[in-house]
Amino acid sequence: MTKTAASPKIKIDPKQIAKKYGIVIVLILMILGLSIAEPAFLSPTNIFNVLTQTSIFGIMALGLTFVIISKGIDLSVGSVLALSGVIAASLGQTMAATSKYYPNLAELPVIVPILAALAVGAFCGAISGFLIAKTKIPAFIATLGMMTVARGLALIYSGGKPVSTLIPNLTVLGGKLFNVVPVPVIIYFVVILISSVLLNRTRFGKNVYAIGGNITAAEVSGVNVSKNLVLIYTYCGLLAGLAAIVFAGRVGSVHPGAASGYELTAIAATTIGGTSHSGGIGAIWGAFVGALVLSVMRNGLTLLGVDAYWQQVVEGLIIVVAVIIDMRKNAKRD
Repeated sequence: MTKTAASPKIKIDPKQIAKKYGIVIVLILMILGLSIAEPAFLSPTNIFNVLTQTSIFGIMALGLTFVIISKGIDLSVGSVLALSGVIAASLGQTMAATSKYYPNLAELPVIVPILAALAVGAFCGAISGFLIAKTKIPAFIATLGMMTVARGLALIYSGGKPVSTLIPNLTVLGGKLFNVVPVPVIIYFVVILISSVLLNRTRFGKNVYAIGGNITAAEVSGVNVSKNLVLIYTYCGLLAGLAAIVFAGRVGSVHPGAASGYELTAIAATTIGGTSHSGGIGAIWGAFVGALVLSVMRNGLTLLGVDAYWQQVVEGLIIVVAVIIDMRKNAKRD
């Protein structure tokens, strides 16, 4: 009688699971804790509210994931959103608008302000990428300059005033599909899918990881670093322009001072999600989970009646802890 070979035992390493999916575990524990403390937290209305609140800075976090994996940074996305937003809003006003930016311009198809926002965002990102690639100045300086320039242009273009009274086809992008599912959430998930494919299934995505891992090795292996850096920042700017459209749809107007500080929230979401500022490490799903952690925290603390100023303190502490964990991981890896 022959003995059948024993099936190999699957070894489960808790440390590896915690290392790879720690942020998911944190999110689950947060949801469980908040649902116990405040049962209204798990209501469908509140869940959609959390996802909707996540959508704008979450879209920007997806673009920043590419940037940070490539060992860069982009401080300009909030200002680029404002510039893209005021330009898109000025092209998307109704004829009845009291402060119409272009008085003699007829109502345009919604595709015009959408394309304008995407083009402005992509152009700003391309300029940042070009400066970084060709002049070799640090990404921090290049995008800090773009942040200031874009915010200044938004103020100049709008005269420092909000651009409002938008066409229904534009504001519907901030509404709900069939009065149930928020359109910003649908847009957000579509961008998550596209970004995931770009990062994981294309040569461009492989180049992003290669540049962040070792830029010299990437150049030696034939990667056109300059071209890819321009593409990385262009994509980040493009998503800032898309976030501007979602913002305009949700709010119904765009102020030139809009999205101030959004860049820091988006960077925080990416960092909390495990994207390493040392370069070469990161994932789209991590940025999504990181953004959810911030939104769940904010929403939960609001439901519990915690002061908004203390919420900022908690968010800052979470960011610091996330960076410390990232540094410890990379120290062990090195």
